[in-house]
Amino acid sequence: MNDSSIDAARALGDPLRRRLYEYVADSGGEVGRGAAAEALGIQRTLAAHHLDKLVEAGLLDVVRRKVSGREGPGSGRPAKLYRRSEHEVSLQLPPRDYELAARVLAEAVERHGAEESLHAAAHEEGRRIGAGAGAWSVLELLRSRGYEPDPNENTNSDADATGVRLRNCPFHRLAREFPPLACGLNLALIEGMLAAHAEGRGAKAPEARLAPESGRCCVLISKNNIG
Repeated sequence: MNDSSIDAARALGDPLRRRLYEYVADSGGEVGRGAAAEALGIQRTLAAHHLDKLVEAGLLDVVRRKVSGREGPGSGRPAKLYRRSEHEVSLQLPPRDYELAARVLAEAVERHGAEESLHAAAHEEGRRIGAGAGAWSVLELLRSRGYEPDPNENTNSDADATGVRLRNCPFHRLAREFPPLACGLNLALIEGMLAAHAEGRGAKAPEARLAPESGRCCVLISKNNIG
């Protein structure tokens, strides 16, 4: 835990700032002050004040670009836009370091070629999670695990990569250091979740497959049977 984490937690303690942060995060991209104000039903100046506070706390980043689609003289000044920061915030009392443990375990798995056992364990854990989802839909189940599914988004250049994209990877840092291992674990976990969730409803599980894309989770889920 450090001062930046405390500042971020303090910023989100304000209900309006938390709503603004969630709005920007849920957008999956860049948001202007006007759009944020309209979405929350508040004045633009008030939205701007709180958005800038979220920037100061390291929760949002600022991007300046022209949104008119025009260039050159008379095209207007670049707009100030906001997007979710890639900076991760962790606040734990007493201090814990589960990330270090994950890195050590990942290194051991790769060193000893135990990927198959890891994927099997991940699939079993996914089934446990999916079986306990109750009346949740598939999208609600994925949201509950931090994946942030967006069935309307498809930015992959692969024309065949259509389906439900997951805007967030809950294992982002591990995936950067151990891509094949973490992505394989992720796929097995999600497949287990979807299988058990579908079985509980007598339905067919949607297909999940690897379709890596920068800034997104590596797993893509078919829209078939997603309801």
